[in-house]
Amino acid sequence: MKNRILVLVIMLVSMAGIAQDKNKKMTFEVNGKCEMCKMRIEKAALGVSGVKYATWSIPTHQLSLVMDERKTNSMEIKSAIAAVGHDTKELKATEEAYMSVHPCCKYREDNTDDGLIHKKENQ
Repeated sequence: MKNRILVLVIMLVSMAGIAQDKNKKMTFEVNGKCEMCKMRIEKAALGVSGVKYATWSIPTHQLSLVMDERKTNSMEIKSAIAAVGHDTKELKATEEAYMSVHPCCKYREDNTDDGLIHKKENQ
């Protein structure tokens, strides 16, 4: 009887380990506008323990990640991104964090074409 209980406990423990994915792929939207935003967002995501890969697309605003679910979760990553001034659908950056980003990175009030802004700045 003790052997059966021991086998059952071992099976349950091993199943719990399998339930968490070592290399989970995830994508979610992060607000931003330019190459500086891209570097800031990716650096914040990669700074979270357990994030193995992070790339943010400027045109789509999608952050693609590979993470170890045993070490982190999506809300920890979103919190790190919000802390550097970028909003996600679930978590907004504080006003202080948002105001700390470069003026060309301000995405909340500006409805202009990003490309036109950067072309004018570079001329």
